Amino acid sequence: MSVLDSFIAGLPKAELHVHHFGSASPRIVAELAARHPDSPVPTDPEALADFFTFRDFAHFIEVYLSVVDLIRDAEDVRLLTYEVARDMARQNIRYAELTVTPFSSTRRGIPDAAFVEAIEDARKAAETELGVVLRWCFDIPGEAGLEAAEETARIACELKPEGLVSFGLGGPEIGVPRPQFKPYFDRAIAEGLHSVPHAGETTGPQTIWDALVDLRAERIGHGTSAPQDPALLAHLAEHRIPLEVCPTSNLATRAVTDLARHPIKEMVAAGVLVTVNSDDPPMFGTDLNREYGVAARLLELDAAGVAGLAKNAVEASFMDETGKKALRAEIDAYTATWRG
Repeated sequence: MSVLDSFIAGLPKAELHVHHFGSASPRIVAELAARHPDSPVPTDPEALADFFTFRDFAHFIEVYLSVVDLIRDAEDVRLLTYEVARDMARQNIRYAELTVTPFSSTRRGIPDAAFVEAIEDARKAAETELGVVLRWCFDIPGEAGLEAAEETARIACELKPEGLVSFGLGGPEIGVPRPQFKPYFDRAIAEGLHSVPHAGETTGPQTIWDALVDLRAERIGHGTSAPQDPALLAHLAEHRIPLEVCPTSNLATRAVTDLARHPIKEMVAAGVLVTVNSDDPPMFGTDLNREYGVAARLLELDAAGVAGLAKNAVEASFMDETGKKALRAEIDAYTATWRG
């Protein structure tokens, strides 16, 4: 471990783009696969590593959905959620907005109220026992169409779990135009939720514009193609609309072909508020600490620069001002006393 990696490991952090089921650790995935032997997911750790090697984005979605299929009852949901928080605590993540896809569970027969109760019970336990504050982004799986959008909006707006702060849209972008989801985002926004759709990960800048105009996005998930449009970059910078950047994920899904050429450098140079995130960390063989290390190398940052990235995530989060002030102070105190 380098000196900077050591600094990153101890740095208090927030994470804004990390998927609930996509954060299932290999151990938990193996245990769930053993419980559900009809699944194609292997139980052997080496075979599991091969299983998580993606040919392209479409293959990633296929693998991701096979893992989702392992979560079959409310207890599976509760255990997974708490275990994700435990992994976060080991990385000194203090706050996370976890992207949750209720439709993936309700369509498999888990009652919506039981699903919400499971994640809320895990959230409260994680905060009390692990010191990790979890908040939810309820996410439409775009590939499932308007049925999924209606179900996600209904659960978000009718059940209104205490930890819910935002409304999102994920899954494949190609063939899934953003504007069709406008009524569902309008409904969620009217209920006080923030808009945080994925856009521009595997498609061009127009998808990001669509998310901004039609879905009233307050943050953009990925935004990898934004530097292809200087006017878009200028708009994001001027209006302080953050990008949730996930470097290793972009490489694993072939959204970028060479990590050294990741557009994060152009984003930062344009003055865009950039946050660093892990997306689906065990699936990509990464975690938030490693992503900070990748970003530090790409951006040629020292410890103070990395601390600045951590404060970007605080600024871009939907924490209340008291929480933001406390986490900023913790980051500053850690950085001031660091002896590298």
